[in-house]
Amino acid sequence: MAKRGVEEVVVVALEEKGGAMAVVVEEKEQKEENENEKEEEEAHPYAFHVSGPRNVAKPNWRDLINSSWKDTNYKRSVIACFIQAVYLLELDRQENRTVETALAPKWWMTFKYKLTQTLTDERDGSIFGAVLEWDQSAALADFVLIRPSGAPKAVLVLRGTLLKGPTIRRDIEDDLRFLAWESLKGSVRFKGALEALRTVAERYGSSNVCIAGHSLGAGFALQVGKALAKEGIFVDAHLFNPPSISIAMSLRNIGEKAGFAWKRLKSMLPSSSEPQADCDEEIKDNSLKSWLGNIYGDKASMGLKQWVPHLYVNNSDYICCHYTDPEGTTEENEANKENTSPTNGQVAAKLFVMSKGKQKFLEAHGLEQWWSDDLDLQLAINKSKLISRQLKSLYSLPASQVTKRQG
Repeated sequence: MAKRGVEEVVVVALEEKGGAMAVVVEEKEQKEENENEKEEEEAHPYAFHVSGPRNVAKPNWRDLINSSWKDTNYKRSVIACFIQAVYLLELDRQENRTVETALAPKWWMTFKYKLTQTLTDERDGSIFGAVLEWDQSAALADFVLIRPSGAPKAVLVLRGTLLKGPTIRRDIEDDLRFLAWESLKGSVRFKGALEALRTVAERYGSSNVCIAGHSLGAGFALQVGKALAKEGIFVDAHLFNPPSISIAMSLRNIGEKAGFAWKRLKSMLPSSSEPQADCDEEIKDNSLKSWLGNIYGDKASMGLKQWVPHLYVNNSDYICCHYTDPEGTTEENEANKENTSPTNGQVAAKLFVMSKGKQKFLEAHGLEQWWSDDLDLQLAINKSKLISRQLKSLYSLPASQVTKRQG
């Protein structure tokens, strides 16, 4: 009996030892799995240290003396990184990444910003935008005592079309909306972005807020920014590869060309007393517009003076390249003077154009090009016909004011 008791003790001891070994093996396997996930994250093509900018420094104490945010190249690169973060927020969601393995945070944390709000499409639950705010506590860790001059307190960033997973249907739906109507106001994303931008602008002041987007997101950013500008709220805007093609625009161009051709034809016909009367009416009309322009000139052009979005386009990108089209010939501009930009010397937008010769579409339309080291940008000096048309309502005299003044 005593011998059997000893054997039972030995068996129990071996079982306990085996259990301990099993726990050790399980912990080792978990550790290896975590290391593998970490290695996978480090090797992921969208990891910040793999595809992010090489020569863009993170904020440090030197920014207190000479802020990097005053450098237009630095500002463009960082804002482009913020937009990339929104793309990755949605990819992280689709791939069920954890806080430890998520790819998106590095794209804003590096520059001392934090995620305060995600904009979600109620139709499919996808993330299409985010609000990033200056993270003072993180900045203090690197002895950045105050927010560098030029750095926005809050940035609303909007992604473009993501041809992957459940969000593709809604993305394409909004793409087609713009293609058909050249407007995105009917989308739930427009409403969500407008509310978010208005909220942060009221909280921090419009001069401390920025809106940015890429591709379809740039289309939303332009129209949301324009909507707030009409309310007298002017925020900094940076639009990368904004869409420039639509059926509505093509039909409008055809109509304008037909109208111009008809005016040229009428000018070649013999004159009569009736056309002369029409001509007199037109002269009176133009005189009235000129008189009203002198009265309301400053007010009418206020939006244009204070809201000048920055557009970044690539000549090889057929989605956005039409922004580089000039306003037209001198004769066309004279014939449609009321539809063009103001003559006070102000520009409707800052248009930056990149020309690298012939490029593949995915490269020319990609976001990564805007933080690359070999970027060669030129500020377009010609007036863009498309920009003038899209922002025309910001400096046109409202019809109600004209009617009221005439009465």
